Formats: sequence, C-alpha cells, structure tokens
Amino acid sequence: MNIDKTLQSVVAVRTSIPDDAFTADALGIRREGSGVVIREAGLVLTIGYLITEAEEVWLTTHDGRVVAAHALAYDQETGFGLLQALGELGLPALDFGDAAKAGIGDPVVLADGIGQFVEASIVAKQEFAGYWEYLLDEAIFTTPAHPSWGGGALVDSDGKLLGIGSLRLQMSQNGEVADINMVVPINLLPPILDDLLARGRVDKPPRPWLGAFSAESNGDVIVMSVAEGSPAAQAGLQQGDIISEIRDGEVDGLADFYRKVWSSGPAGADIPMRVLRDGREAWLRIKSADRNSFLKKPQLQ
Repeated sequence: MNIDKTLQSVVAVRTSIPDDAFTADALGIRREGSGVVIREAGLVLTIGYLITEAEEVWLTTHDGRVVAAHALAYDQETGFGLLQALGELGLPALDFGDAAKAGIGDPVVLADGIGQFVEASIVAKQEFAGYWEYLLDEAIFTTPAHPSWGGGALVDSDGKLLGIGSLRLQMSQNGEVADINMVVPINLLPPILDDLLARGRVDKPPRPWLGAFSAESNGDVIVMSVAEGSPAAQAGLQQGDIISEIRDGEVDGLADFYRKVWSSGPAGADIPMRVLRDGREAWLRIKSADRNSFLKKPQLQ
C-alpha cells in the first residue's frame, strides 16, 4: 500500500457548535477529527458526531490548506456524516473496499487527517450496541488503537476504504486489557448514499427515540442517565432504573432492548416498559420522538 497516497485523501475536520445545541454538553462545542474524500468534487465522509448541529465546519488538507465545508447529512442509524467542501479540495477520492470480505487478522491501516496512521489488524467483527441508542449488526474492531480515531479512514492492504473510525474501547484478551478501535463498515454507505445526498436523510420513517443512555450489566439494561427534555425524561425514567420488559417481551440485553423499541413503529410510537427501581417494579409509557427534531439544522455558510 502507498500510505502517502492514502493520506492525501484524508482531511482534518474541525467544527463549531452553538452553545445552546442539544448535543453541546455531551459532545462539546468544539469538535475535531477526520474525514475521507469519497468523491473528487469534495464530498467527504466522516463520523456523524463530529458534525451534529455544526454551525461552522473547516477542513484542513494534508498540505495545510483550510477549506470551509457544509454539513450535508448525519445518518443516525449508521453513524455516518457527510460534508461538502465549499472550496476546491483538489484531492483524490478513496475507492471503497468490501468490509464484508475483510477477515480476522487481516492487516489494515487507520489514518487520520493530520498525517498520523497506525498499522493494525482486525481482531473482531461483531454486533455493537452503543449507550446512545445505537446498534450495528457487525462492526469492525482493530488493534492497536489510533489515538485520533474519530472519522479516520480504515483502509485495507490495497489502500481501499473499509470503514470510518468511531470509538476507542478496551478489550480483555488472555487476561490483558488492550485498546481497540470500533469502525463503522463502509458497506453500510452505498445503499443510503443517494438518499443522503438528495434529502439529507434516508427516505424512510425515523426510528423511535427515547433519550436514554443505557448500559448492559450481566444481561440487565441499566439507565445511566436521560437527556434533558427527552421523551424518557418526560416520562419519568431515572438513572439506575433497570429496564426489564418492553410491551409484553422481556429485555435480553442492550441490543435486544433497542430492537424491541425500534420494532414498535416509527418515531412517535408509545413505548410501554417495565422497570425495576429500588427493588420495586413499575410500568412507564414513553411517547417516543424523532431524535433529529431535537437537533439544530445545519446552516449553509
């Protein structure tokens, strides 16, 4: 692989978020990461949390040029974000690889927009459930971890794009703890790309959203916190609640919890749930919402 050629297609991303944005407290009002040029007309793929509610977006190329950009779309389901450069980038686009064919042990490189890269290998391809009501059927996990992973380009030995860096996590293996990166597979993008470019969103009803940040412990789903003003907060869901049932179905872990919520209908559907609180059971009915309705819309600079 010609890593220098790959690095040319990866840009640094810097965004500014309004102080009163819904995600300002959780994600900050100054966000930095990377993005990958996927079309030579200046279309850049990144991880969505970098650009959510952004009022200013700046891209920095490998040779130090700074170009303004516009946040085109953030797909909540995949986590992908799209940016359009508002000036000439003049950078080559990375070709897509096939993440489905990538195997455990395959050599990969995770590269960021400031010229740093980590030679790594794939250590797992498996389901991932995130605490922010997020689920991937098969995420890619690599080690060693990149210190600046957000929006980074995961490329295979042919220099083709396999995915976009999302998280840094820890994995226990043979009694030792290793830092790993979670990467969103690129194969999730082509089926939705035309919709994102044309509409800024996928052309289907948005999923029901609760606004609960949850974790799994020994199969139990425990509420860590609830977003202020969210459907969960309005319904009285509290930190420490254990969610044991959705409608008439027992909850078996975080992924199962999300799937049961999302199968309840589109955003706005009522979600009845049984919770265990301080040793007592209670039923709550949460009127779900469209997460995007809580977010500021991107403004064209």
